[in-house]
Amino acid sequence: MTQIINDKQAVAIHAAKLVEDDMLIGLGTGSTANYFIEELARRKKEENLQFATVASSTVSMIKAQQLGLDLVAMEHVRQLDLYVDGADEVTEDLTLLKGRGFDLVKEKLLAAASEQFYVLIDDSKTVSRIGENYPIPVEVAPFSWQMVLRSLQQIGATGDLRSNSNGDGLAITSHGSLVLDMVFDSSLDADDLNSELNRIPGIVEHGIFYQLASHVFMGKDGEIIER
Repeated sequence: MTQIINDKQAVAIHAAKLVEDDMLIGLGTGSTANYFIEELARRKKEENLQFATVASSTVSMIKAQQLGLDLVAMEHVRQLDLYVDGADEVTEDLTLLKGRGFDLVKEKLLAAASEQFYVLIDDSKTVSRIGENYPIPVEVAPFSWQMVLRSLQQIGATGDLRSNSNGDGLAITSHGSLVLDMVFDSSLDADDLNSELNRIPGIVEHGIFYQLASHVFMGKDGEIIER
């Protein structure tokens, strides 16, 4: 029996209990996703649970490999049974903000291709509107960033290219894109903002996950709240 040490781990273990034999599961990236991957590995070893996984990033792929999980390359996948990941912000209508990391394209592909998308959070991630606590990541092709930035400024956004973690260069995504971190007018709702970003040429992907989440599981003071 796994000893639960925090709300992140509790909610990850709860989600792992919902995995059934023969599922194809998308693995998210981050601390909560790591707890989920660890619990899947425990269930495989101790309960002989049979499943395959698809990783949303190199980090989650290495984690899954180290724990002996069966991996399928994303190139071979058309549909998944379940995708499990965290989020940076979640609104009441289950709109998500993601992308503080660097794998927006893979994450949104897996979310859209899954029968169920479970989002794992603690109560610090709940907001009244998307963009309340963080700028919205907008992934762009390197040759298009200035034109995209101009288009974003024309709809009232402010922001600039994301720096790397060392602060001595630009952040580069796993497949070579740049990231614009943008702040938008608070009067724009998630639906309108999602539509605006989807129509701008040169944007590879953005961090608003609109109408993709099936369930949100929130850990709070040792309890699991489902939305």
